[in-house]
Amino acid sequence: MKALDKDGDGSIQADEHIVLVDGDLMVDVSPDGILKCVDGRGSDNVLMGGPKMPGGAYAIAHNRGVTSVDGLQAIVKEVARKGHVPSVHGDVSSDMLGCGFLKLWLTGRFDDMGYPRPEFDADQGAAAVREAGGIVEMHHGKHEEKVVLINLVENTTLEPIEDDQRFIVDGWAAGKFDLDVPKFLVAAAATVEMLGGPKKAKIIVP
Repeated sequence: MKALDKDGDGSIQADEHIVLVDGDLMVDVSPDGILKCVDGRGSDNVLMGGPKMPGGAYAIAHNRGVTSVDGLQAIVKEVARKGHVPSVHGDVSSDMLGCGFLKLWLTGRFDDMGYPRPEFDADQGAAAVREAGGIVEMHHGKHEEKVVLINLVENTTLEPIEDDQRFIVDGWAAGKFDLDVPKFLVAAAATVEMLGGPKKAKIIVP
């Protein structure tokens, strides 16, 4: 596979890789791994072999304009039917508002991009996901992500490394859930920018 490294000065450097990206082993997606947020911090969950999307299951609702608890729960069940473990997260300092993507969505930061706000709050969203059979993980530590990895290689992912944080976006998963892929990627980039994340992105393609 090829990784394109776009630096802040606009230059693009290409490196050929077989299974390694920045020294990490690309892994096949595991049915036991949670479909989780792109957040690179440490977690109380160790099953990290699932797809990574901003906000976890919230990403699907956001892209589709789903704002109700019932709609969110239907998505959780859809994720399970398609072979993944649905999840959302909070963190130890802000509880369920510890997901930056969800906080941006709840507070209207995506309004000018045409995304309606959820009808539920952070606690209600987490409870709905849990009630529908999903998992709520809790993150810890500070954001120290150095790069955004956008993975377009179908059915693969990278696992987070707490001591060497990256935002990991499995862009191929947007297609699996019939999302608007350009909107998904733009929203992911906007999320990182609004949260003050790294300016450096690496796109992993077959």
